[in-house]
This record gives sequence, structure tokens and C-alpha cells, in this order.
Amino acid sequence: MSAVPTILAATDFSAHARHAADRAARIAAESSAALTLLHVVPGGALDQLRGWLGVDTALEGQLLDDARRQLRELGSRLRIAGALAIDSVVKEGAVRDTGLQEAERLDARLIAVGTRGAGFMRRLVLGTTAERLIRRSTRPVLAVRQTPHEHYRRVLVAVDFSPWSDGALALARWVAPRADLVLASVFQVPYEDKMRLAGVEEARVALYRERARADTAHRLHALAERAGLRPAQWRACILEGDPSFRLVEKEHEFDCDLIAVGKHGTSMAIDLLLGSVTHHVLAEGSADVLISSVRSDG
Repeated sequence: MSAVPTILAATDFSAHARHAADRAARIAAESSAALTLLHVVPGGALDQLRGWLGVDTALEGQLLDDARRQLRELGSRLRIAGALAIDSVVKEGAVRDTGLQEAERLDARLIAVGTRGAGFMRRLVLGTTAERLIRRSTRPVLAVRQTPHEHYRRVLVAVDFSPWSDGALALARWVAPRADLVLASVFQVPYEDKMRLAGVEEARVALYRERARADTAHRLHALAERAGLRPAQWRACILEGDPSFRLVEKEHEFDCDLIAVGKHGTSMAIDLLLGSVTHHVLAEGSADVLISSVRSDG
């Protein structure tokens, strides 16, 4: 990472993309980061225009100039929010690939993208730009669904004690330094149904459940201690059952405006399968979603 972190906000000038740029500017102001606004003019559309009107048409130049003007205007409005430095970049090409290439060029610490509010993954057709970017990015992505009015107030950090949990917590603290933290972990008793079918007494199953709960609590406190969290900065949320459903339930119960999850591996192809935790949080939650790609093997 460079000395001054950079946040990249991709925009197509739609309302949900403006929300993402607004949130990115607020995070940049709080974290002393630079902000780059990116608009990608789809190369296929320009090629089609050139085929119709010829190469180097005045209309093509007007389209690019108009995109630059809109980016400058957006940047001027966002400077009021207090971001230290705002750059604007207009590129031509495949939207997803160009966005990822620009994130690499800038060594971006975070990519902010807009979504269409609660349930956007249900309505998102496989292969659309936002989903492809989330799948393919090796850098943290913030999916913004809410209209920003203030700093993040309460963050639900999904903890599964994988090598990505510490990174998700650290990134959440960087994105939302003033927020209250809820460290949520969901446990399950292995083979509970099979044990009952095998005639294991309910009291013994209950004992296993309490041991699993106690182990989860111990590991949550160890994670918080490693992160240097003071007791007043966080609370533990220990749940039993299906993580996909329980995390969304607690997001609503605690009125969280951000959920932080770890991205497992270098591709989200598995995480985005039907029924996965990340997919369900994106599909059924209402908060913004922060997807961390930082792995800690310590």
C-alpha cells in the first residue's frame, strides 16, 4: 500500500453510484485517504458508434467530454464532504476489467460500488458489472446500498475464525472508526441430527452445545484482544444455526448500517453460490456490505 491510501469509487452516474461515491468521500475524509472517481465508457458501445458514424466522430468526443464534466462536478460536490484529494478518471473499455485494472494501478485500499438497495442480488442477473467486480476483485469492496447521511454507527463483523476474520475486523475499523462493533459468530453442533438419530441423550447434546458456545466466546474475546479492542468498543454476539439467516437477523435487530465479511480465497465463485453466507447477506440484508480480501495467517 502507498503512504496515502486511495479509495476508488466507480460510478455510472446513477443514483446508487452517487451514494457509493458519497460514502467513499466520507470514508476518505475520516481516514485521510485520497479518492479517485472512475467512469468507464463501455468500449463495445463506442465501437458500435464508430461503426455507425465512422472513426473519430464529434459525437464520440462529446460523450467523453460530457463524462469528464460530470465527474468533475461530482468531485466538486464531494469535496464539501471533506475528502483530502479527489481525482477523476475517464476510461474506455470493458467496465469490470477496466475498474479492476485501475484499482491495481492506484494500489487502491478499497473499491466502492453502488447497488440497488435491499435485495439487489436477487434481481442481479448473473454476469452484471457489480457482481462481476465483487467476484473478481482481489481488493476489498464496499457495496453501498444506503444513502449516506452520517458516519457508520454500528458494524456487524461476521467472524468465522478463518484467516480472513482478523482482516475483516481491521478493515471494518478503518472504514468505520467511530462505529460500535458487534463481533458475531455462529456455531453449530456437528452432526447434531445424526446424534439424535443414533440415540444420544438430549442432555449430552445440550452439553456439547454449551461447550461449543463457550469455545466460540473464548475465541471471540481472543480475536478482540489481538485487535486491541477495549471492552467498551465491542460486544459479542454468539449465535447458533445457519449463519446466512442468523447474521441478517442480527443486522436488523442491532440496527447495523454496515456488515463486514471476509472473502475466502481469490475468487468469490464459491461464496456466491446459492445459500452461501456472503450471497445471503447481500441478497437479504439492508445494510452496506464490506467484503474484505485481507488474509492473516498469524
